[in-house]
Amino acid sequence: MALFPFFGRAEDISPPDIEAASLRSDRFRLERETDWRRLEAIVVALEKGRPRRISDDDLLALPVLYRQAASSLAVARETTLDAGTLGYLESLVRRAWFQIYGPRDGFPGWFRRFLAGGWSEAVRALWLEICIALAVMVAGTMVGWLLVARDVEWYHRLIPGEMSSGRAPGATREALAASLSGQNDAEGLTVFATYLFSNNSAVSILAFALGFAFGIPTVLLLVYNTAVLGAMMWLFVDAGLGWEFAAWLSIHGTTELLAILLAGAAGLHIGRSMAFPGSQSVLVAAESSGRRAATVMVGVVVMLAIAGLLEGYARQLLQPAPARAAVGSMMLLFWITYFTVLRRRSATIA
Repeated sequence: MALFPFFGRAEDISPPDIEAASLRSDRFRLERETDWRRLEAIVVALEKGRPRRISDDDLLALPVLYRQAASSLAVARETTLDAGTLGYLESLVRRAWFQIYGPRDGFPGWFRRFLAGGWSEAVRALWLEICIALAVMVAGTMVGWLLVARDVEWYHRLIPGEMSSGRAPGATREALAASLSGQNDAEGLTVFATYLFSNNSAVSILAFALGFAFGIPTVLLLVYNTAVLGAMMWLFVDAGLGWEFAAWLSIHGTTELLAILLAGAAGLHIGRSMAFPGSQSVLVAAESSGRRAATVMVGVVVMLAIAGLLEGYARQLLQPAPARAAVGSMMLLFWITYFTVLRRRSATIA
């Protein structure tokens, strides 16, 4: 034993003093234990989801009992009562606080608030990073286009053979057009949709995770992925299939590319807060920006799931280019509306 706050060093304490302190501790517990047990019974009933078993008197007394227990805990900490009583009070006060002040709804309620304004609010907070990520993606697309236009060998360097699926320089116009056609195998579409969702989720999560390295790897990843897009765009435009490729891409790309854009912006947001924390410490700035970016990433996962379904099913089942472009345009309009017009109404309700 080290120090007693009221009696000096432990070796200087006489047996009568120890006995007096013990009596004070016992008296303190006995005077308040009845209220503690009453509060515990109410908390247990609430934890088990049985509020009907609690009497009206106990419900009315709950706030008072909680404050008394919190006050007892403060006194116990100051007078160093026995560890058992102190631990019991700490647990009781913590459990009671959660039942009185803790959240009342679970995941469904949280998800409703998330869709009703939490997500869009987090996205709006990243407007600067979204602009930066958009500029990087546009630049990456232009780089891919210009590299392949200058030397077609860059196409094979940017796009591996297993990824091109026959879409490569030297292919005939008919072969390229056939590669844009749909598939009618439902089982194959399911596997394809699952693969696309996994791949795009990995790219987005990586773009977000790399933000902790001050955002530099995130920028490089965005440049590379959009350079692949630029190379493929050059291929189809050069073959006179620019409109068909744009329609083929838009049906899922308006959702998928926007999701990757938001993921990259989330990563850049964390990197920027770490590089320029302002008056905060780096850890505090990273924690604050990380919570906001994580909210955006939950929405990114939702968008990627939708994009995977569009890419694996709708794009394969809808053959005419105008139909594909119409779906892609509607999805783009939906996301723009959600993040601009409807967001203000949602924020007001919240």
